[in-house]
Amino acid sequence: MENPNITPIKLNAVGLSKKDYDGVPSTLCKGCGHNSIASQVVQVGFELNLRPHEIIKLSGIGCSSKSPAYFLGMSHGFNALHGRMPSVATGALLANHTLKAIGVSGDGDTGSIGLGQFKHLLRRNVRMVYIVENNGVYGLTKGQFSATAEEGLTLKYAGRNEFPPIDLCMEAIIAGCGFVARSFAGDAKQVRELLKAALSHRGTALLDIISPCVAFNNEDDSPKSYGYGTKHEKPLHELGFIPYAEEISIKPLEPGELRTVRLHDGSLLSLRNLGHDYDPTDKYAAIERLQRAQETGEFITGLIYYNPDRPSLAEVEGLSTPLAQLSAEQLRPSRAALEQFLQAYR
Repeated sequence: MENPNITPIKLNAVGLSKKDYDGVPSTLCKGCGHNSIASQVVQVGFELNLRPHEIIKLSGIGCSSKSPAYFLGMSHGFNALHGRMPSVATGALLANHTLKAIGVSGDGDTGSIGLGQFKHLLRRNVRMVYIVENNGVYGLTKGQFSATAEEGLTLKYAGRNEFPPIDLCMEAIIAGCGFVARSFAGDAKQVRELLKAALSHRGTALLDIISPCVAFNNEDDSPKSYGYGTKHEKPLHELGFIPYAEEISIKPLEPGELRTVRLHDGSLLSLRNLGHDYDPTDKYAAIERLQRAQETGEFITGLIYYNPDRPSLAEVEGLSTPLAQLSAEQLRPSRAALEQFLQAYR
């Protein structure tokens, strides 16, 4: 007989509870924005009915790269060397392109030692969600400026930054990335909807999420602090993700009030403009908007650029059956074929 005082555990369409998408307890500082992002990955996994064994988690080195341990505990993962996560991701997804990949990196891991790897991953269009947990400092090594720190920023332990920042969203657009978005760890709804859309994208989906470091970079005058983000965030649009279904209906709205973008798998991303006209499919306008935001100190968030037409690396390579699922006989040349090949060297 059921106990009426016990609330039944809610399960999703694949029979899992939200807790099944958790990882181990976080060891990051209390209040760290990275923890907020991890919690949204857990929520999205549950809402989208993801099967953990079909997900691969990837990371490099840094506070951010510890994050995959805090979500999807039943998924496989690989913690790579500093800045080398893109190479590991490329190899893993060539071996099995049917996996959904979530890579988590930091502004140092991506914007400094890993910048070259980052750019080549984007130009190859490896199908994965690439999350940058961006706080502008090296939190793990006690607060030095990272490559994304704003010029003129002064920090207690690092002094004054004299160099211009690298804008990872701009770098991504220039490299050919077809899904480029920026968000704020304190905006849970926006992070959640962007994650859902990113998981449905055809190629690399970059999410540059400003994630304040509560230990070394959380003064209100820092553009990567909670105070600054809350006060200055300017969403380009409201976001709503609609999973693919046989029948999709959207309540009619006034002309110009809603923009709907169809994703590669048929899912829809709804963008509602907030008082100004912004087209995320215009590449040059996206770059200009990022440049203007940098010059004026604006903190713009949302889907900055979207292009669904570029084929992914797996499509370019014509991959069908994943390499990881081929038999030994299919992977190894026959004795006769090997002998014929070796004859050219004799």
